[in-house]
This record gives sequence, structure tokens and C-alpha cells, in this order.
Amino acid sequence: MNVSSFFNGLGVTSLSLLAFAGVLLFILIISFRSRAIVFCQYLKTMTGVELKPQQVSGIFKKHGKDGVREMFLDLIIKQDLNETGPLQIPKDVRAPKPGKTKTKG
Repeated sequence: MNVSSFFNGLGVTSLSLLAFAGVLLFILIISFRSRAIVFCQYLKTMTGVELKPQQVSGIFKKHGKDGVREMFLDLIIKQDLNETGPLQIPKDVRAPKPGKTKTKG
């Protein structure tokens, strides 16, 4: 059985469905390959943190989804501290230090 006899047995409808399935498979492969690129573009647009897709892919391969999440949170915290500095809490709203509470009476 050669390839031409295989395609002669299929009708136009079957060939069009097969072509459509091939196009969907192609789109699926491209979308999975571009996840790191899209993540880096989103991160730069939304936060100003710039990463390379190879970094994200490497972290994902080593540590999985949780590793990428941790890296993302670390970078967001560092970026926030660079922009605004540490948060200053006024002394009148600070909680007392443990062991140094005042007793009334």
C-alpha cells in the first residue's frame, strides 16, 4: 500500500478534517513553545522586571511551576523595594515588642 492509494480512499471531507486537525496541532505546539516569551513580555509590561525566556524555561525545567512562581514573587518584591524602598511604619501604630509590654495597675 503506497501513500497515493491511502489518499485516494479518503474523501474531500476526510482530507479537510485531517488538514484542520493538523493546523490545530501546529497552533498547539506553537502556543506551548511561546509560553516563556509571553510570560516575559507580560512581566516587563506589568512590572518593569525584564527576564529572558531561557531563564524562565530553565527554572521551569528544574523546579516546575512552583519554582517559576517563587522567582516571580522574588523579582516583584525586589522591584517594589527598588522603587519605593522599605515601608516605614509610624511608631504610634507599631505593636509592642514581645516581653516589653506595659502593665496597668
